[in-house]
Amino acid sequence: MSTSPANSEEAPKEERSQAGDLDGAPLIDSHCHLQSLESDERELAMDQARERGITGFLVPALHLDEAEDLLDFCHRHPDVWCALGTHPHEASEWREGDSERLRALLSDPKAVAVGECGLDFFYDHAPREQQIEVMREQWSLAIELNLPVVVHNRDSNQAMLEQLLLPEFEELQADFHSFAGGIEMGRELIELDCYLGFTGMITFKRADNVREVIPEVPHDRMLVETDTPYLAPVPFRGKANQPAYVVEIATRLAQERGESLAELAQRTSENFFDLFAKANEDG
Repeated sequence: MSTSPANSEEAPKEERSQAGDLDGAPLIDSHCHLQSLESDERELAMDQARERGITGFLVPALHLDEAEDLLDFCHRHPDVWCALGTHPHEASEWREGDSERLRALLSDPKAVAVGECGLDFFYDHAPREQQIEVMREQWSLAIELNLPVVVHNRDSNQAMLEQLLLPEFEELQADFHSFAGGIEMGRELIELDCYLGFTGMITFKRADNVREVIPEVPHDRMLVETDTPYLAPVPFRGKANQPAYVVEIATRLAQERGESLAELAQRTSENFFDLFAKANEDG
């Protein structure tokens, strides 16, 4: 989840989407907070995305109290999976025993990752030491269960790297979602075999710090996501984001890498199932 408002940049005048042709290739929105939508809006948003060729959706939890509802929702849709965990904004809610509670929830076949967890030193909604400890507990559980983590990282590069480089987290499989950490952080994460998730930020005029890392990301470490309802891409700036717009994001990512949209979509979809391997076993 990004807490950047949808209209944090001046919205451009409405323009026609320049999205490319998927040409039958699969495309997965690897991070969309569909739980933020009302039930009827959620179903409509998914139908609109499917009409554009979107073949899968990963919905990350923000806190454990919504986990059961998320699992129920995922079980109603064969193309929807979830990550379960506690967001750094909610780290103060973490209680003794929550690690075991999370362990039990993650036994569900629709729960394919731990998260969204991580650090946010921009808003500091929870004390930083508490954010770190809650993230560490979730990372340790993920390694034990051989599950990947969906990582939130905002203004916390140094503290994040300090944890990533610890021997106890050497086996961590991580998706750094909504990557905006800059070229040096990007290189560090690439060296550690992390996946980078790219959002509508790559279409923003002032997002050179995000785009500059794109050519350096190995083809097997890229993911594409909307972070619905945040960060709608051009030409939808100022509107609530939705999974259908992942086509625009993937189109721009493909352009930055000199690939066709179909090639990029196929590759990132394969990457999704490589990282979130439990989704291959579902159903």
